Amino acid sequence: MRTIPANESLDIEFKSDVKSYPDHELIDEIVGMTNTVGGVLYLGVEDDGTITGVNKKHKDAIGVTALIANNTVPPIAVRAEIIAEEKDVLKIEIPRSRGVISTSSGKILRRRLKIDGTPEVIPMYSYEIPSRLSELGMLDFSAQPLAGAVLDDLDPNQRVRLRRIIQNRQGGEKTLLALPDDELNMALRLVTEVAGKYVPTVAGMLLIGKEERISELMPTARSTFQVLEGTAVRMNEDSSKPLLELFENYETYLKAWNPEREMEYGLFRIPIPEFDWAAFREGLVNAFCHRDYTMLGNVRVLIDDEGLVISNPGGFIDGVNLKNLLTVDPHGRNPALADAMKRIGLAEKTGRGIDRIYEGSIVFGRPWPDYSESTNRIVKLFIQRAKADLPFAKLVADEQNRQGKPLSIYTLMILSLLNNERRCNLERIIEITSLSENKVRSAVENMIEMGLIEASGKGRNRSFILGKKIYREINETIQYVRQTGIDSIRDPELVMKLAQTQNGIITKQNIIDLLNISPSQAYSLIKQLQKENKIALLYGGKYAKYKLIK
Repeated sequence: MRTIPANESLDIEFKSDVKSYPDHELIDEIVGMTNTVGGVLYLGVEDDGTITGVNKKHKDAIGVTALIANNTVPPIAVRAEIIAEEKDVLKIEIPRSRGVISTSSGKILRRRLKIDGTPEVIPMYSYEIPSRLSELGMLDFSAQPLAGAVLDDLDPNQRVRLRRIIQNRQGGEKTLLALPDDELNMALRLVTEVAGKYVPTVAGMLLIGKEERISELMPTARSTFQVLEGTAVRMNEDSSKPLLELFENYETYLKAWNPEREMEYGLFRIPIPEFDWAAFREGLVNAFCHRDYTMLGNVRVLIDDEGLVISNPGGFIDGVNLKNLLTVDPHGRNPALADAMKRIGLAEKTGRGIDRIYEGSIVFGRPWPDYSESTNRIVKLFIQRAKADLPFAKLVADEQNRQGKPLSIYTLMILSLLNNERRCNLERIIEITSLSENKVRSAVENMIEMGLIEASGKGRNRSFILGKKIYREINETIQYVRQTGIDSIRDPELVMKLAQTQNGIITKQNIIDLLNISPSQAYSLIKQLQKENKIALLYGGKYAKYKLIK
């Protein structure tokens, strides 16, 4: 069976070795891959995937490993081995570098995909190195002095706005208000000292810089707010405004395109917006704090018939991917900017803004936020336009009021999943939520104790449904009865299926092992099957056996 992938990709490379692939070109490919996402290079495979075999010159895997280490700076530790396919192929596993790697001749390279989807290695230019280092968490670009900027480029009117936001926002650090302007600058890292003088940092200019100077000195710091109805463009505004003003403007724009629906809750009527305000704000914060300011391109906010999209240049930073968004330790590309926004009160203090984004959809029974269209060059958040599931929203609100605190994001995700799919086993919950098995197990046990969900079955056959009280609150008691009736139907069918695979013979111990039930429960099931004339006693005693009735 072939183990080599069929096609090349960003992290898979094929190289023909029929004519002995040149060593210096091999080094270039290795450097390009390690400076991007790492991957595997197969030496002895043509571009179309045809296996033609490794040249005898490269059959010494240890020698190739030494060649690569001796010709890269700092040395790259790859893993190489000969694998037997149709012909021998040298498989070279390349780690993603924790810095910027060059060839011993001084070439710094990276890898990219061409328009046709095939990969190539190209030079990494000097302006791209800060981006690579910030991706790896080795450089805070937002804390760097902005070339050409002076203190007069900071706008006094924006500083007034800054103080007002700190005063009015719930999370703003009020102690900052007592500081004079120069100390406030230092506290929020809006300035830094260079050659004995204070100059604005990238974060300082982004937050309170003059618009014309931001446009001149930071052409990458642009954003766009767009509204489409069908193919008609209702709004399309490009801006280089400082972020504090921009956030206020964008919140104002959203109000005009974010209709609300009221939900009755006791004696009150609660407005439910189409797009959750906290989720929108955290999506904006993430886009501006995690974007790559060395790349041209705009942070884009788009509202259309499908929903809300917030995208930013620069892919996920090192260690973050679609599977661990909700569990990875908070860290960003621009820590100084993110820290200032937290202290001002614009961002989530814990760094778990992604939880708020998910919560904003889940508490109203809507589809989860979607990051699936993100790439290594862009992060794209999509929040689908969908009606709220009012009964589900009410039960979440009731439970949070009963507990006197918000439900955890893990609890909300599991409730939402069971509300949509009705019944899930542990493996399905882990698959959809991308949470670890330990987190899921802990969450479901707590939810069972709270009566939010119920479990049936044992071991690998254990599954979960919403609890009786929830079905009652959402007026779906009939559905609850149907769900709880599934086990009484399923268990006999499983027993009959097992008997069929054992030449029509079954024992009580077989049933106990299959269903993870007690001996008395297994005996009751045997009596049920006998009564239904599906099995008959073959011989009794301690090791009684039963046979299928055909």
